[in-house]
Amino acid sequence: DDGVFTALLFDLRFRVALHTKDFDEQPMSDRTLGRFRERCRKYEEETGIDLIGDAVRKLSRETAKLMHLDASLKRMDSMMISSNIKSMSRLELLYVTLSNAVRAILKKAGQIEDGLNDYANDANRNVVIYHNKSEDTTKKIDRILYDAQVLLEKYPETGLQEVELLRRVLKEQTAEEEDGKLRLRTKEDGGMNSSMLQRPFDPDATCRTKHGEVWHGYSANFLEAVGPEGSVIEDYDFQPNNYSDAQYLKDKLGKMDDSTEGTTLVADGGYSGSDAKELAAQKQIELVNTNLTGKEPDPFLADFMFSEDGTDVQTCPNGNKPLEQKHNSQTGQCTIYMYETDCKSCPHFLMCHPILTRKGYRKTVSLKGQLRAAWKRERSEKRFRELSHIRNGVEAIPSLLRRKYRVDRMPVRGRLRCKMFFGFKIAALNFRRLCIFQQSLMKCTQKSKSM
Repeated sequence: DDGVFTALLFDLRFRVALHTKDFDEQPMSDRTLGRFRERCRKYEEETGIDLIGDAVRKLSRETAKLMHLDASLKRMDSMMISSNIKSMSRLELLYVTLSNAVRAILKKAGQIEDGLNDYANDANRNVVIYHNKSEDTTKKIDRILYDAQVLLEKYPETGLQEVELLRRVLKEQTAEEEDGKLRLRTKEDGGMNSSMLQRPFDPDATCRTKHGEVWHGYSANFLEAVGPEGSVIEDYDFQPNNYSDAQYLKDKLGKMDDSTEGTTLVADGGYSGSDAKELAAQKQIELVNTNLTGKEPDPFLADFMFSEDGTDVQTCPNGNKPLEQKHNSQTGQCTIYMYETDCKSCPHFLMCHPILTRKGYRKTVSLKGQLRAAWKRERSEKRFRELSHIRNGVEAIPSLLRRKYRVDRMPVRGRLRCKMFFGFKIAALNFRRLCIFQQSLMKCTQKSKSM
């Protein structure tokens, strides 16, 4: 912010951009930008409308038009983003949360229950957390839990966020014994999940393990318009990191209007699924997944013919109708029985592996399995290979955002604040790509003149 404010005072380009070049005194201070961001955050918190995001998306659409990008081809990907917070043990998490609550009550009321004042002392924190032996940890945790219970009983209704965070961490991290005392929760008690409070300084951050690496923070999803002249990130979303890729896709498809008819959306296997395919088909969007998650299906399953609702198998790959069948509404699978003579004469008999019973040969299939097999068959086509090469280009965005725009070191905490800064970084990345595009046009012009 200080750099922008200094540039506004001494750099004419900033004054031209903001239409303030004729002002004797600039209508801006070193706090203007921070107050502006805070007003935008509170507005989104109250109304759910992301003003910064809407502005970035509008600029992205205009940038795509200037670069003559074809809006019919898009690619999607996600990335994990670390919150700017330190790792904490359960002892430190409980102590810091209780200490914050004590400090907040002291600031509001001016006094607190005897025996809790030590939690407002910075020196006491070092003694409890860092000057610690492993055999003392259990005793210290028991003492913290007891003091936390005393605090909540004495101050049940304070309206302070720090006290509510203490109440939350006790609910998530502890279990109550028969005598009313609290103890640390274990896996056997249940309730241990990724949405638990990770750090009291960033209560929105969640925990997720991906590819063997543990992430504390958020995840971001971006939709990129692709063309021969370059690419532009035209839309993005920012959520806790336990938000799945499939949910990101459903959210995006749900927001798309009818003008997206004929659009091809290329994504990896994390965005696959029959529900996503159906929703994309309703929007007249072709969803292409470059790989599939889970077990690889047998290709011949694509030739099973199902009814529209998937509850009835009409014919097998050899064109024979089932002798009898049953549909399981919970699993979506159909168990079919075929004539023994039909199965033995079928060219797919060795791959199908049907089970011989009294009624005939039995086989269990599903509409989802048939669709997965059909998608696998499409992957062998030339057009699919070309789209796979196009999707690979989106992998450069997470690397670029980490190295150049430092998304893992954002100077704020909280999902809405981090989301706002992420939007600024997306806008900067798109503007940089526009500059590269304009420079390439100038080079082409100069080259044509010299010839």
